[in-house]
Amino acid sequence: MESVLVGKVYRHFKGNYYFVRNVALDSESKERMVVYSPLYDRQDSMIWVRPEKMFLEVIPERPDNVTGQKHRFELCEDICTYHTLCEK
Repeated sequence: MESVLVGKVYRHFKGNYYFVRNVALDSESKERMVVYSPLYDRQDSMIWVRPEKMFLEVIPERPDNVTGQKHRFELCEDICTYHTLCEK
C-alpha cells in the first residue's frame, strides 16, 4: 500500500478536494490515520480523520462516483500545497 503525502491535495471520488494536514497514529492500535481538511466550506467540521487504509482503498463501482476514479481519494498532482495550480 502506498502512503498518503502530507501537504498535498487529494480528490474524493464524489468530486470534492481535500488538503492532507498530517498523518497521526491511533493511540491504541498504532494505525495510521489521515488528518485532512475540505477545501470548501462545511457546516459540520473543517478537520477530518480517517484510517489511511480506508483513505486509499479501492472503491467498488457506484453511481455517486462522479470522477470515475478507482480509489476513495486520489492525489491531485496539478494542485499544490497552497491550493493553486502547480507550475510544470
